[in-house]
Amino acid sequence: MEISPTPRTDTAANARTLASQAQELLRKDILSGQLAPGQRLRTKELQARYGLGLSPLRESLQRLSAEGMVVNDEQRGFAVAPVSVAELEDLTVARTALESIMLPMAIAKGTADWEADIVAAFHRLSRTPLPLDPAALQDASLWEMRHRAFHQALVAGCGSPWLLRMHAQLVDQSERYRKIRILHHQERSAQVRDVNAEHQAVMDAVLRRDAPQAIDLMHRHLVATSEATAKLMQAPNPTEKKS
Repeated sequence: MEISPTPRTDTAANARTLASQAQELLRKDILSGQLAPGQRLRTKELQARYGLGLSPLRESLQRLSAEGMVVNDEQRGFAVAPVSVAELEDLTVARTALESIMLPMAIAKGTADWEADIVAAFHRLSRTPLPLDPAALQDASLWEMRHRAFHQALVAGCGSPWLLRMHAQLVDQSERYRKIRILHHQERSAQVRDVNAEHQAVMDAVLRRDAPQAIDLMHRHLVATSEATAKLMQAPNPTEKKS
């Protein structure tokens, strides 16, 4: 005979579900730039924005604080984590170090299906243009989603759940900075590069199973993006919309 869960169990499960829903909504808006770096996250405003209760929102903010997406000041409350050139440089060091471990593992263990996933992800990304208007957040989010999928496909064959979790967290943090680059790639201070060519070169090295070349090309690619983004951040008002 099947035993139905107690009401207490149902309530706890529902609370976890609502907190997870709030967490994903907040993360999406932070990564897309809808919630800007440094912006205060007042619970009443978030309740109105998402139509969720106070408890799941507070739980989601605590979770995002643990991930580094949100900061919690005892005096001022929660806010979107700020961005800085120093943090961007640190993220780049961490990301290149991690991928220098994961890429050789993926190359050694990757199957034919892994190769096919990389080629498919690259094809989708290469057919997705960068937005021409800094206000085109939806276009930027589509490009970012496919860009993320390509980079994840490259390391997916490594076979380590822990490394993949750490990689996903670094990619989340990097995405906030890359959004600045994507939305302002046409400005004078941006360094124009053929990113599709860079992605293809990395993919070709991976498919040849040339780990040293793949690591070198990936390092150059990540550092070039970081340097271009830092240059935009140091320019006057790099994240403001044009009038």
